[in-house]
Amino acid sequence: MINRSFAITALALGALAAGSAMAQDKPMADKMAGMEKCYGVSMAGKNDCAAGPGTTCAGTSKVDYQGNAWKNVPAGTCATIKTPKGMGSLAPIKS
Repeated sequence: MINRSFAITALALGALAAGSAMAQDKPMADKMAGMEKCYGVSMAGKNDCAAGPGTTCAGTSKVDYQGNAWKNVPAGTCATIKTPKGMGSLAPIKS
């Protein structure tokens, strides 16, 4: 009888823990709502996507601050990000 009570208690606690963990996860769309693409601010291999010809997507930029590679940043901050090549841009930067 004690083993059965222990098993039921453990199962209930596991279900509660799983439920609270899932409740904290936000859908990707919600996470991205306050973000914007900022070109020319990512380090080599650290871009989120669009790294230009010869690359496929995320993590494929070849040089630091590549003008056609973007990184997601909090909305409204892109133009304030200073790099050795200038400021971040909401549009791809021509090399």
